Amino acid sequence: MKNFQAKYIGEYDVVVVGGGVSGSHAAIAAGRTGAKVLLIEQFGFLGGSLTAMGVGPMMTFHNRAGKQLVFGSPNEMVERLKAKGGSPGHILDGTGYCSTVTPFDAEMLKVVLEDMVLEAGAEILYHTRLIELTKEGKSITSVFIHNRGGIQEIKAKQFIDASGDSELVKLSNIPFTLGRDEDHKAQPLTMNVKIGNVNTKILRKYIQENWDQFDDNIRRENKEKVLDQTSRISLWGFYDLWEKAKKNGEVSIPRDNVLFFETNTEGEFIFNTSRILGLNPMNPFDISKAETIGRKQCSEIYQFLIKYAPGFENASLVSTAPHIGIRESRHPHAKYVLNSDDLVNEKRFENPIAVGGYPIDIHSPDGETTESVHLRDEGIYYIPVDSLLVNEVDNLILAGRAIGADHHASAAIRVTPIAMSIGQGAGTLAGLAACNNTIPMALEYEKLAIQLKENGVYLGD
Repeated sequence: MKNFQAKYIGEYDVVVVGGGVSGSHAAIAAGRTGAKVLLIEQFGFLGGSLTAMGVGPMMTFHNRAGKQLVFGSPNEMVERLKAKGGSPGHILDGTGYCSTVTPFDAEMLKVVLEDMVLEAGAEILYHTRLIELTKEGKSITSVFIHNRGGIQEIKAKQFIDASGDSELVKLSNIPFTLGRDEDHKAQPLTMNVKIGNVNTKILRKYIQENWDQFDDNIRRENKEKVLDQTSRISLWGFYDLWEKAKKNGEVSIPRDNVLFFETNTEGEFIFNTSRILGLNPMNPFDISKAETIGRKQCSEIYQFLIKYAPGFENASLVSTAPHIGIRESRHPHAKYVLNSDDLVNEKRFENPIAVGGYPIDIHSPDGETTESVHLRDEGIYYIPVDSLLVNEVDNLILAGRAIGADHHASAAIRVTPIAMSIGQGAGTLAGLAACNNTIPMALEYEKLAIQLKENGVYLGD
């Protein structure tokens, strides 16, 4: 076997692996502490699920009663998008599932995230994959990456795993669970599709006259007025038309409804309807197969809409997501692993790093249905520092959807506003630890809380 030489390219205070929304906000937060930060990303842009996986809208910054819970740099990002015409901001969720959604323009989001990361003083290294690391005792000393420059080595004081799939966790031999405990099945993969040139006047009229085709027991009262109260359509349904197409053999997707959201661009919709079952999100052959199946399902969705859905007669296929959507993969065995009782019972931790109010939302790994467990309308849950730390490595911090949370709890905290807030907490912790020459678990929580609050984070008090 050939021995490859690695080129040493420098040392940082904080290295963030993964430039999704959580990793981006981690880099922003770490940079704002004064730390020297490097953000590593496999694609040529930031945003992760919101840009590479076609996810939208951001859902949700609020609890079901409408109280905003996520502020800080994620909310600053939304304000910057609004200023550039890239988002209408937080608007009413027409599905009734949450109180608000936040539509956005994916291309403008790439620009805004880059601006914020670079303004914070962090560096970005695109088209780069993590391949290995070295450890001394309980500390990671360096990571090895691969890009057009070959294999390179980077040292750092602190490392943040915002890879989504816990790549640093795996390479560090930290225990994890794949998917749910009982059989290791994960939530299904999804290929989102974006469709434009929709006649929303015709679509709105059809919805108003056929609410039984879009109704759901989650929806609140006054559902007929929903469309008059929001500037963008968010709904699921087309029940009878969908079933007709399935019976005719025109749709093969194991999903019981059509879920769609209007983007920042009026008449343009994201369809989160594809469902790919039985494939392992950590198996490269399964992921490759899922990409092919997903595009086929997106074609079926588009053809269904053109043929059956009022308002879509002249619609155009804008894009399928560049990367298959992954809701769930590895769950690291952190110092504290959140569970559903912690969320539903609103367990108050002494050291929260972020809060949220999105329900437990599990797309069945086995079939067509989606299981939801809602908090009370005024509900709020807390994410502690210990869910971002591990026992085996002192200078590793978890961020994003892959923190210490089991199958059920991760189905709530995985959504992008909460993931961004976790990222801000992780980056702040890493930056302060590096600047104070200590390990994250030894940093006084009061210092962390003060810094988070100064940067606009709401911790529930």
